[in-house]
Amino acid sequence: MHDPVKLLQDLIRCPSVTPQDLGAQDILKTRLKKIGFEIYDLPYGEGNDNVLNFFARYGTGKPHLCFAGHTDVVPAGNNDWQHNPFQGVIEDNIIYGRGACDMKGGIAAFVTAVENFLSLQANFSGSLSFLITGDEEGPGVNGTVKVLEWMKEKKHIPDFCLVGEPTSAQELGDVIKIGRRGSLNAVITVEGIQGHVAYPHLADNPIHKLIEILSSLTTLSLDKGNKWFQPSSVQVTSIDVGNKTTNLIPATATARLNIRFNHLHNGNSLIGWIETQARRVAEHCKIDIVVSGEAFLTEPGNEVQAIRLAIEEISSVKPRLDTGGGTSDARFISNYCNVAEFGLVGQTMHKVNEAVPIEDLKKLSSIYTQFLKNYFL
Repeated sequence: MHDPVKLLQDLIRCPSVTPQDLGAQDILKTRLKKIGFEIYDLPYGEGNDNVLNFFARYGTGKPHLCFAGHTDVVPAGNNDWQHNPFQGVIEDNIIYGRGACDMKGGIAAFVTAVENFLSLQANFSGSLSFLITGDEEGPGVNGTVKVLEWMKEKKHIPDFCLVGEPTSAQELGDVIKIGRRGSLNAVITVEGIQGHVAYPHLADNPIHKLIEILSSLTTLSLDKGNKWFQPSSVQVTSIDVGNKTTNLIPATATARLNIRFNHLHNGNSLIGWIETQARRVAEHCKIDIVVSGEAFLTEPGNEVQAIRLAIEEISSVKPRLDTGGGTSDARFISNYCNVAEFGLVGQTMHKVNEAVPIEDLKKLSSIYTQFLKNYFL
């Protein structure tokens, strides 16, 4: 049986901080070629924005299952690491290194699961594929989005996609993500007339109008949530007037806010809501809004059930279906096919001394192998 430990160490030793790759994807492509996968290199972007991605497929039949993951990692940060963050050191049966759980560990577990699964299937008639990007931790412009466009053009869209993000909360297998909230960032700028605080009738204070706008946005309830999602949340993240003087009414006031929204809304509807509330108070205010991801939900079906059963069969844990947390590349994949996320415990991701217990890594590979059996057989 193929062991994910050595593969994870090899991947960690490639310091693939976004958008660098430094050999991580070559390691994976070599493993996949050996077991019959056809590899498609899909780099996108120019110069410093160049990102390496690849798609790999085994078989042409139905059903078609895809595993999506990213080989890029965030920087190591400060120097307080117990071990070199790019050496994959093992101590007390724990592997340390940047990307150990987010998400080179998940990739190593799924690659070895596929190797083990195919070694036992002489007459496999379905399709398996990998969508691997180097741009998940970065701007997300030259990675999964463009690979999916290529996959659609070349007729490689799967029936179901599993993303190996570290979704487990306290113990391996306790959470499967079947959806994610959308995310919207807005900047609202109100222009006024600067003046002396003792002569307010000669000025126009933009802060008062901005406060009224923010009050309306934060006190009105967008929704009450539902079975799968918590209520949508508006959070003001910054208010700035650039004024250090006590007797000056400033000319400009700016606020930043974020909305994490459930699938009862979409980005366009929320943009309209913000603009209506803001212009009711300050008709000519400036509003800049970026929607970084729409909310999505995969209704639990046979695919999600196959994951749940695999977890219970291997680890005896009963997983909870969840939609919380931040965004992931699943938000892009959901536009093309049903998608769910399941992987390692994420308590150390992006932290100093990011790590994964060897027992969890091997168990995850076994769960993935069992999932493949449940899905295809």
